[in-house]
Formats: sequence, C-alpha cells, structure tokens
Amino acid sequence: MELDDNHRGWAERSGEFSPAYYAQLGANKVSEILASVCEYYLPEDAAILEVGCSSGRHLTHLRENGFSDLTGIDINDESFDVMADQYPQLAATGTFRTGMIEEIVPEFPDNAFDLVYSVETLQHIQPQNTWVFEELARITSDLLITAENEGNSPQRGRADTNVSYVSGEFPLYYRNWKRTFSDLGFAQLSCEPSKRDTIRTFRAP
Repeated sequence: MELDDNHRGWAERSGEFSPAYYAQLGANKVSEILASVCEYYLPEDAAILEVGCSSGRHLTHLRENGFSDLTGIDINDESFDVMADQYPQLAATGTFRTGMIEEIVPEFPDNAFDLVYSVETLQHIQPQNTWVFEELARITSDLLITAENEGNSPQRGRADTNVSYVSGEFPLYYRNWKRTFSDLGFAQLSCEPSKRDTIRTFRAP
C-alpha cells in the first residue's frame, strides 16, 4: 500500500481528529440520526459498513441500539487499538480492517452490505479517486448515508471554493452529494442538517 501525503497524514494522525480524539467525544447527534434511520428502515441483523470508522463511536451507538453485524474500515491502525480500549465489546464482535478506502472497498462483493455510511470521510476523497463512490454504490444493497460537511448556505458557505483545508493541512472537498449518488441511480429519502454536517439517506435502485 503506497500512501500519498494526504493518506499518510490521516494514517499517522495524532492529537486533534485522531482516533483517541473521537473516542473522547463519543456519540453525537449524527450517531443518534444514524441509529434512528437504521431503526426505521433496517432489521437488527442488517449488515452495516462504516467507511472511515476511526475508533468506532458511531458503530458503538448502533450496537447499543441493537445492531450486531457491524464492519468498519479505517486508514489509521491506531483506531483499533483505541477501540479495544474504549469500546471493547465492539472490538470483540465487529469486523475491522486497516487500509485505504480505495484499496479495501473494491474487494467487497456486489450488495455486500444493507447499509454503507460515512461520517466526514468521503469529503476527504481526492478528485482523482472519486471513482470509489461508484464502488460504494456497488456494494450497497439497500441504504447509503452520507454525513459530510456541506456548509450552511446554497454555496456551502464557501462561495465558489470547492476545497478548504483542515487545520491548514488536509483537503476537505465540498461536493453535491445528492447529485453524486442520484447520478448513480440512488433516491434521496431524507436530508437533515446538523450543526456541522448534512446527513443524507439514499436508497439503492
């Protein structure tokens, strides 16, 4: 696995936005919305994948709400050490892999998961790797959820800017997620803003 500077930065991240940082924050409104959507649309034995799961705060909230078939992938190997310490039941019962989304997702078979979701992860996918959105659509049999930073205005609060930088380091790309997955045949079921992100739920064709 060869890492460019962007991937390497997240793979080796410590301090702010690291797995330990997110474990300390714990569940939030996004976690609650994810659980609510799952409870409404999915059975408790649904196969669920989080792309960019970090130390597992959102998956833990799903587990606490009755969902048991949980899978996560993250580029930062420390994620799973922190998970074992902070969320040991999740670590013991879930399925987890370390690596780049662009390398792991293509290995999954078609319709492998009832739900695939991302929280502030797809927004960091570089333009040359946006083909991975098609792969996420391919492995999703029912629902796909994006919880990404879209800003607060029709211009996403950034005028004509399509990218900003997290802590002056990592690119964050502003995309029209409704259009991205509608173009792949998905239907948007709901759209709910939170203080930081917009949570969109899509149904597979």
